[in-house]
Amino acid sequence: MCVVAAAVTGTNGAGIMLVDTDGPRASLAASNTVSARLEDLQYTLGEGPCVDAHTEGRPVMVPDLAQSPAPRWPAFTPLALDAGARAVFGFPVRIGAARLGALNIYRDRPGPLSDDQHADALVIADVTARAILAIQADAPPGTIAAELETEADFHLAVHQAAGMVSVQLDISVADALVQLRARAFGSGRLVADIATDVVNRTIRFDSL
Repeated sequence: MCVVAAAVTGTNGAGIMLVDTDGPRASLAASNTVSARLEDLQYTLGEGPCVDAHTEGRPVMVPDLAQSPAPRWPAFTPLALDAGARAVFGFPVRIGAARLGALNIYRDRPGPLSDDQHADALVIADVTARAILAIQADAPPGTIAAELETEADFHLAVHQAAGMVSVQLDISVADALVQLRARAFGSGRLVADIATDVVNRTIRFDSL
């Protein structure tokens, strides 16, 4: 689906992220290494086109990351540029009131999407939403469908680490995830790497 999204919209790559009320939850797929990097950055930083498209329930268009006088995403923008993205576009993956996440497409040169490209991206986001719901339909209540769980990167170590940090600092799991992301950003590492250190007990947040 991501490869098709990039080809149909005439962009360089695409990624699909699952998002819930606490923020990015999993990278479902990415068409290339740059798209995967953009997904990782959004998961680590909790900001970016997928996050905003999901939260706002509408497309988010940034045709030139390098020329914005006040970057919409101060942490994400310079790292996305370093990764090779010059323009990014997020489209909510949803059906009615059911918000599942977002489709992110990027281009390595500046410029807006044409009307046709925009329309094609909306169609792909809708098809993605229907595919996810169809896969999830047969899963027992409260569980993730096996196919989704196999294909998606749910960052299980991050959620385990967030639980450990919540106990160490006596805060909610959501706040613990914020602490993990802040630590990752401050150290220039991915949140998954910090989480692994927490799970392996190399880092304790109550002793920082």
